[in-house]
Amino acid sequence: MLKWKRLLVSLMALSLVGMLAACGGGGKPGGANGETAGAGNASGAGGDGQIKLRMMWWGSQERHEATLAALELYTKNHPNITFEPEYSGMDGYLDKLSTQAAAKNAPDIIQLDPGWAPDWAGRNQLSPLDSVDVAKIDPKLLAGGQKDGTQYAVPLGSVAFGLIYDKAALDKLGIKNPENGWTWDEFFALAKEFKGKLPSGQYFTKDYAANYFMYSAYQYSKGKGTVISDDGKFNVDQESFLEWTKRFEELRKEGLVPPADVNSSDKEFDPQMDLMVAGKILFRYSFSNNYGAWDSLKPGAYALVTMPRAEEAGGWLKPSMYLAVSENSKYKEEAEKFIDWFVNDPEAAAILKTSRGLPVNKDNAAALEESMSEVDKVGMGLLRATEQDGQTWTAGPGGWTNYIDKDWPLVHDQLSFNKITPEEAYEQLKEAALAYE
Repeated sequence: MLKWKRLLVSLMALSLVGMLAACGGGGKPGGANGETAGAGNASGAGGDGQIKLRMMWWGSQERHEATLAALELYTKNHPNITFEPEYSGMDGYLDKLSTQAAAKNAPDIIQLDPGWAPDWAGRNQLSPLDSVDVAKIDPKLLAGGQKDGTQYAVPLGSVAFGLIYDKAALDKLGIKNPENGWTWDEFFALAKEFKGKLPSGQYFTKDYAANYFMYSAYQYSKGKGTVISDDGKFNVDQESFLEWTKRFEELRKEGLVPPADVNSSDKEFDPQMDLMVAGKILFRYSFSNNYGAWDSLKPGAYALVTMPRAEEAGGWLKPSMYLAVSENSKYKEEAEKFIDWFVNDPEAAAILKTSRGLPVNKDNAAALEESMSEVDKVGMGLLRATEQDGQTWTAGPGGWTNYIDKDWPLVHDQLSFNKITPEEAYEQLKEAALAYE
């Protein structure tokens, strides 16, 4: 569950010894021939003391390559430890991981979204990370991975939530680029400016009518708080929700957002299926650390800007993601030692750079900023602009993951296909919340 109050460079493609080359940003999980070799959350220890750890994460091709290079370095420094990586795009990741965990076959080391961590810790599916050194990590970033004072998941980076846009396309059309600190009124006015100027098949932005994250930004900016309250209650502001959904209904009627079937075909970072990379949309939401992934697909074409605001800021700062150890791992000690290295070691940080955001280890972050690439500086610019008065992220109450990942998308699709009205969408979300309260 998420609650808020107020970068990626191109890397050398390195293959992990004994593993397959990295898959595409939205492709199949890694492993032999694109499949996971073997079963069980620990792949096994040989008679010679060799230990193979399974590690699962999602991300872009850039993140895959950086992570594989880090694993290779760890094995070089610890010859008895090898890895079985499982990686993919975000689509379907949680479903696969949850299925594995239910069968007590989750990988030893798992990457979790901050919003999932409370549920996983609450279900006793994670092992305590007592030996991971967190002395140089901001306590505010650590909090979302804790339960009853025990650290079950460790943050990997700090990121800002904003928008990425096709600067090259705007420049070609002679339309002024948005500036940090812009408002929602300016956002929707800019959309109207594109009317009649876009070629057939190109749109201003995705249809975000009932997108949980985009609407959250809108409600927060209106000063109406979080979509779900501290005590786990439905808290969607009806007036703000209807205003938001009706504005997108208008954009839909004017042909400024994609038709429902095109909108639903979007696969982030996929060279063929990402709507922005394909040139079909000009704006979409993004975290600061993801800029390099898109820039690698179309160098120099994109720019970042803060999430629009109203009475308050719309964007926020948050932990990018967490690493945790499965409670069913047979090699918890070895997995925990790896996480400590992954988070704190300067050599690891030099390889991973900003693939998961600005490193949480303060010393590593400072060293990285001194030698930051021009691409990373773009992401850092969004982070610095957002931290001025951006919303502050906290984990919020547990138990609402399916509400965000299942119920909201269902309502969104119905709106996008014009099957329900904004008023009906609000009532559906309100009724669905009863199962989680």
